[in-house]
Amino acid sequence: MAFTLESPAFRDGEEIPRKFSRKGENVSPPLSWKDAPAETKSFALVVEDPDAPSGTFRHWSVYDIARERSDLPEGTTPGAKTETLGHGVNDFGNAHYDGPQPPRGHGVHHYHFRLAALDTETLHLGPKASIDDIWTKARPHILAETELVGTFENR
Repeated sequence: MAFTLESPAFRDGEEIPRKFSRKGENVSPPLSWKDAPAETKSFALVVEDPDAPSGTFRHWSVYDIARERSDLPEGTTPGAKTETLGHGVNDFGNAHYDGPQPPRGHGVHHYHFRLAALDTETLHLGPKASIDDIWTKARPHILAETELVGTFENR
């Protein structure tokens, strides 16, 4: 079976509900995955907008996700007492999820939720690691990768 990522909030290629944008509640959407490789020791997630006027804009990253996990609930945030997830500093300068906010009139943007199954339990990164640093550190450890794409337009 193929390693897959999905959300009950939107299907691949569909519009991300406003609730999950910076114009709405700015909470992360619920995500779930299945059929990761058996050798997986952890996961890393990055959310990117390649349609941004200045080039790819990174909105969120979560890393050191335990291999036993198969989901991230809606509103996953750093600092929750029950979570040991690492959160990268996004291109807004925040170490948490920031949803879609394309410039008004810039058309439809595509938000790529990329989940990687890794062969290491931890990436050994500090709390101020950028999303670019996280993905650079994760790349050599990727066993498999899956993607969910949502769209958003600032009307």
